Amino acid sequence: MKSVSLGFRKLRTVDVVVLGVLMALALILGRLTVGTQFLRLSFGFIMIAITSYLYGPLWSATTAALGDIIGTLISGSPYFPGFTVSAILGAAIYGVFFYDKQISWQRVIFSQLLIAVLVNTVLNTLWLTVMYQTPFFGLLPVRLLKEIIMTPIQIAILYFVLNSKTFQTIKDRLLN
Repeated sequence: MKSVSLGFRKLRTVDVVVLGVLMALALILGRLTVGTQFLRLSFGFIMIAITSYLYGPLWSATTAALGDIIGTLISGSPYFPGFTVSAILGAAIYGVFFYDKQISWQRVIFSQLLIAVLVNTVLNTLWLTVMYQTPFFGLLPVRLLKEIIMTPIQIAILYFVLNSKTFQTIKDRLLN
């Protein structure tokens, strides 16, 4: 009988280095944005999804938490632990859907929809209302509209990146 692992496997030295590089890339890509003030797309989510795919929900959640804390310290923004919880949940969701599994449209769509609704719309809106004492239902429509526009873009990006031949080549070299 095969034991079930959520991805908290023993890491080799190369795995620790790769996790550090992926976290650094997530921090860098998270700062690079495309769009307007209202509709801003950053690409850090790609590195979190790749980390989840390669190392599972627990290692990716750990990496996302450290990345959130380090990114907040580097940016000089006030630290709020709720956003760290959101980062952990997003990485864990990607890990549950992607780790040791074939990447399909259904997996990408369901994982991204779950993150868009639960994490980005509900939790992150809640954290903003707590931080800035604004009404939850005042922010919710604007944040929901943003997610409705951005989620299909993120779904397409994730599917094509995770199924690209280049990524498969890199994955094969890293995990062997």
